[in-house]
Amino acid sequence: MLGVKAFCLARPVHLAVAWGKLADRHLSKRTKKSMSCLLSYRTGQKSSEETAQTACQSKIMEGKELPGVLISEIGGAFGVLESHVEFLKMHFNLITMKDFQKRKEELCGMIKSVFVFEGRPLIDRELLESLPNLKVVGNSGVGVNHLDLKLISSFGVKITNTPHAVSDSTADIGMALMLASARRLVEGCSIAVSPQTKHFRVDWLGVEVSRATLGIIGMGNIGYKVAKRAKAFDMNILYHNRNRRKEEEEQVVGATYCKSLEELLQQSDFVMLVVNLTSETHKLIGKKELELMKPTAILINISRGAVVDQDALGEALQNGVIKAAALDVTDPEPLPRDHHLLQLKNIIITPHIGTATEQALHMMMEEAVGNIMAVLNDLPIPSEVKPN
Repeated sequence: MLGVKAFCLARPVHLAVAWGKLADRHLSKRTKKSMSCLLSYRTGQKSSEETAQTACQSKIMEGKELPGVLISEIGGAFGVLESHVEFLKMHFNLITMKDFQKRKEELCGMIKSVFVFEGRPLIDRELLESLPNLKVVGNSGVGVNHLDLKLISSFGVKITNTPHAVSDSTADIGMALMLASARRLVEGCSIAVSPQTKHFRVDWLGVEVSRATLGIIGMGNIGYKVAKRAKAFDMNILYHNRNRRKEEEEQVVGATYCKSLEELLQQSDFVMLVVNLTSETHKLIGKKELELMKPTAILINISRGAVVDQDALGEALQNGVIKAAALDVTDPEPLPRDHHLLQLKNIIITPHIGTATEQALHMMMEEAVGNIMAVLNDLPIPSEVKPN
């Protein structure tokens, strides 16, 4: 085997550029140092901190085999993308769940990490107890509601996610849904291609996004990227967040902080949900919140389906409490084919495609690999998730 050093030599320029961009934009000084250390060894570039670099290199060279990583499967509807396999094999010995279940005694000690892609493989107590050398669960994606953080952490296992790789693509889908719902794009497409259409009605109208008020609930990486895009539409931007952004960050995007959720809901023409799913945000938007919104308002959800009370949303859409909704996420996914939301005309539902771009998925994989390798090499972790 090539050893852990293979991680540092594989695709040096490509990874250096990708990680460099992430580090410049998002990461702490301490984390940048650890990533710089890995990158400098991989590319042959000299760091100004020679001592730290030498220490990092020594750690990286300690291993004699590629670390084992458990994955769900390769290809198919739910497996790791085949186009990503070559990259992953440069850094890990890939072990699928099928192989693991067949050769559990032989493979259990080899597995140091689990790469979770699209919520798979399932991390439960039985699996954790069967992996004595497991160090890290690397989630590809920012949402970790499918992981039992307390359970995993109780085994001394680190958990990571990929918040930086997903921010642009998810912000893009938020803007796309807002524009599509405002201009009734899906409905208009159906009219344009219908065999029954003989003419286009002049009174078939949408509303403008430009100069409207957008209320963003959740102003993390993704929410802030949404605000940047909304600024280009001359939108009046309000936001509600657990913690207020710095004044200079607000000024860059022209955003105004709303201390209360109610204040934001009452003023917004468009309300966009960009929060993590937690016990506090479960059904954050229910009957009471929907009734606070303008009857002309549109709700956009790009976070998680369970953030919205879907029964209350259906009633609000049917009764004209709000104008429309656009959802990239539902609970469950997909919805049952007879679900009431699927029968409504004033709703757009997409199949959770916020990060479904070639670029985003590759960046997510790279970020996940970086997180996993940082844990295995005892370096600062770029994106660690800790239980509350």
